[in-house]
Amino acid sequence: MKQHIALYRTWRPQFFRDVVGQQHIVKTLQNSLRENRLTHAYLFNGPRGTGKTSAAKILAKAVNCQHGPAEEPCNECDTCRRITEGAVMDVVEIDAASNRGVEEIRDIRDKVKFAPTEVRQKVYIIDEVHMLTTEAFNALLKTLEEPPGQVMFILATTEPHKIPATIISRCQRFDFRRVSLDEQISRLDYICRQEGVDIEQEALQYIARLSQGGMRDAVSLLDQISSFSSGKVTYEDIVAMTGGVAADQFKKLSVLIRERRIGEALQLVEQFLQAGKSPDKCVESLMHYFRDLLLIKIVPDSLASTERILDPASFAETAASFSREELFESIEVLNRYHGEMKYSSQPQILFEIAVMKLCHLQGQEAPSPQASPSSPVSAGQGEDWAVLKRKVEQLEQTLSRLMASSPAPASGQVTTPEPASRGPADQFGARRSGPAIRKPSVNLEAFIRDQESPLFKQALSKWSQILALVKEMKITVHAWLVDGEPVSLSNDQLLLAFKSAMHRETTEKPANKQLIEQAIQQVLGHPLQLVAVMNQEWKDALAEEPEAVEEMKLEPDEEQQGSKSPWVDEAIQLFGEDLVKIKKD
Repeated sequence: MKQHIALYRTWRPQFFRDVVGQQHIVKTLQNSLRENRLTHAYLFNGPRGTGKTSAAKILAKAVNCQHGPAEEPCNECDTCRRITEGAVMDVVEIDAASNRGVEEIRDIRDKVKFAPTEVRQKVYIIDEVHMLTTEAFNALLKTLEEPPGQVMFILATTEPHKIPATIISRCQRFDFRRVSLDEQISRLDYICRQEGVDIEQEALQYIARLSQGGMRDAVSLLDQISSFSSGKVTYEDIVAMTGGVAADQFKKLSVLIRERRIGEALQLVEQFLQAGKSPDKCVESLMHYFRDLLLIKIVPDSLASTERILDPASFAETAASFSREELFESIEVLNRYHGEMKYSSQPQILFEIAVMKLCHLQGQEAPSPQASPSSPVSAGQGEDWAVLKRKVEQLEQTLSRLMASSPAPASGQVTTPEPASRGPADQFGARRSGPAIRKPSVNLEAFIRDQESPLFKQALSKWSQILALVKEMKITVHAWLVDGEPVSLSNDQLLLAFKSAMHRETTEKPANKQLIEQAIQQVLGHPLQLVAVMNQEWKDALAEEPEAVEEMKLEPDEEQQGSKSPWVDEAIQLFGEDLVKIKKD
């Protein structure tokens, strides 16, 4: 009985022309081989299953082929066959995930000094090179910088950002891209014809979509599906085998969501779960379905929509019943619940909640004409409104009691919550007997006049230092303070404009406010008091042009003006009033 070999191994590319979807890389390498302009180090990076390691082995064969170096290896000579089998000791393939230490790299560094014994050039293929330790990269660095003339390094990785820049700069980098849908379908169709697998075109397209641009994943899935079905492989077979949900089922679910038929929608969800579907996979697939609806609605004739969507006409009909805002919000809801499923022990409940949430969103945008005032949905909405109304009334009553029990501050006075008492080290003002109640609006005239004060410019330039010091002192206070922005300074009071009322109120708590003021004094060397205002209040105050007020000044007479000359004041400071006598001319 002949042993079965996995299709991805059987159809692994052996020539450059067999590498699917990487023509830009293949052409560059073939030109280098033809012109004999090969370098000593290459870096192949890209998603998994796109041909990085296969291209590395083909390059090793092309360099060492007995009929080469040539643009394509012959795969017939003894050298090509033995490199394919992995039997040439001068062509070494290393898995950096399991050989990531410095000792393995030092062993390579010691062996590269010796000339190759079996082939023309030594080739080291290091797969998943980003898994090497820092010490291993340091050991590899010198060898990559000044390698022997008969050695070539080919590094392959899926995460190039984890490789030190010093390593990347010494390699020629090639970025492998995801294989397009058409190229995958063409390659899968060729393999099916060679292997005698009868399969529908829609099934091939579904396989290509599931592989997400990885050719090896697509071939592996094709191998699994050909074993699943004894006859012709259909689209329904692939959906059943992969645990997915057919597009027509999602269409039915989307219609139930749009019409706010929550009961029937939950019954359909239960059918999915009873059929063994994974809740997180269903939510992910439903999110992709709404994504396709949005795509067909915004750019119906784009390449992205025609590649992903099997039946554009059916999608266009469903997409017409949703607005763009509804589709955007639906995708956001599904994405949020899909992320929460990773940490939940009951993902099926989150799936049901996500569907009910989608029904609620559609109800907010366009209530269904079938819903009557006596329906459960309308009753539920009425209860929500009643609860919200009661809460608002309670808040209004509480606010009225607070305003009635507190004395109104004098006009133009800025009052902020302060501690009941301060310690001896307080330099910001006199002690206060109790916390003051802030006026609904702050008098901002003085702050508007003093926006250009030198001290404010200094505070503004050092605000990042103040934030950093607050973060060191207490990180939670820093989290609230970053919402505020310094806008003015007047009478040793620094005015901050906040976007969020909650951030403003938390920052003004006595303990938090005192800590911030201490940080300000340490950075600026000058005590300032913190005053807060909402950003919109500040903008409104700036929009109102203040009336021009003519200032009345008393002009000193000539005798007084002369006595206050700067050089006279300086002489008095240097020698004292007893020794300085002012004589008139």
